[in-house]
Amino acid sequence: MNARADQTGPSFTEFVIIISLMMSLTALSTDAMLPALPQIGSDLRVQNANDRQLVVSVLFLGLAFGQLFFGPLSDSIGRKPTVYAGYALYIAGALLSVLAISYPIMLAGRMLQGLGISAPRAITLALVRDRYKGRAMARVMSFVMTVFILVPMIAPTMGQTILLFTGWRGIFGSFVLMALLTVCWFALRMPETLARERRAPFSLRRIVHATLEILRNRTAIGYTVSAGLVSGAFLGYLNSAQQIFQEQYALGKLFPVVFGTISLSLGLASFLNARLVMRFGMRFLVWRSLFLIVGLSLLALGIALLPGGQAPLWLFMAYLMLTFFCVGILFGNQNSLAMEPLGHLAGMGAAVVGSLSTLVSMPLGTIIGQNYNGTVLPLVVGVGLLSGLSILVVRWAESGS
Repeated sequence: MNARADQTGPSFTEFVIIISLMMSLTALSTDAMLPALPQIGSDLRVQNANDRQLVVSVLFLGLAFGQLFFGPLSDSIGRKPTVYAGYALYIAGALLSVLAISYPIMLAGRMLQGLGISAPRAITLALVRDRYKGRAMARVMSFVMTVFILVPMIAPTMGQTILLFTGWRGIFGSFVLMALLTVCWFALRMPETLARERRAPFSLRRIVHATLEILRNRTAIGYTVSAGLVSGAFLGYLNSAQQIFQEQYALGKLFPVVFGTISLSLGLASFLNARLVMRFGMRFLVWRSLFLIVGLSLLALGIALLPGGQAPLWLFMAYLMLTFFCVGILFGNQNSLAMEPLGHLAGMGAAVVGSLSTLVSMPLGTIIGQNYNGTVLPLVVGVGLLSGLSILVVRWAESGS
């Protein structure tokens, strides 16, 4: 029967809003910061402009390690206490960043934010599974993803607006307010969804066992690494976007508009993927998307080399929108294929896959960003190269099926 798992707690609409707010905090914490990077670098005396990108990268480092911890912890002590612990870390990190008088302190705050935000990131899907099933669960996730897709489109504009009135510290203050609103709403209205009899003891042994099983499974580890490579390319874009659009293309305050427009392609891909999967299958879409990204990158590289590393803005935006449409198709399908042979591990497997793929993507995305040289070439080369490597990894994974 496609119905709610229980009849207590918030209504369907209220549940979707709470879950959407929890999921969107990661994108908000990343994208709202982008317009503020030059001011942060100036105020905290960052000498190398590329080092400002660590404000983004360090968040993902915390996210990678936190998922591995909070996912299993929620299976042991329940969803609500784990969410509270994550939000406490996130708020502490945001406050540390607000008060930062040096760049290392700022980065420490961002690391804490990443660790904290990994709790709602790892637990939201479990909350949905605990409470809904069948078509009702699919309906919840459809609405949640619609809201989640909108956040990258509006977050830079929000950051830019706050920046104009309060400076970059005000953006971190808004993170604190958003987190407090969400966790209070969650605490007051959301019941504990994991019954005591369904809980499993927390142990490092379970985490190590799940990790080793994934490492031994060719399909699981192959698609996990492939997802990490693609995410690394996307993180390279997030790291470089502010410098490329605000400085290289001199868009200034128009940056949030351009960033939001490009993000629209990711949203469209997520929206269409469910229908495309039913018609073509996950593996077909993964292969075609990866080859298309490589082809687009080779074309963009050739165009960018002609005028000295700066393709016309409209052409570069077209390249990014087509590329990120493919990335939007890849995100869901690669993770689903990685999880396909891990049904018996469920939540633990999802936490390990998410953590390992983020650990792959974080250094690669950082390398792409740190090689920014005033042209689009490092980004285009990075995207094309990582997509090409992803093809090889997928071929390896499939050859053992």
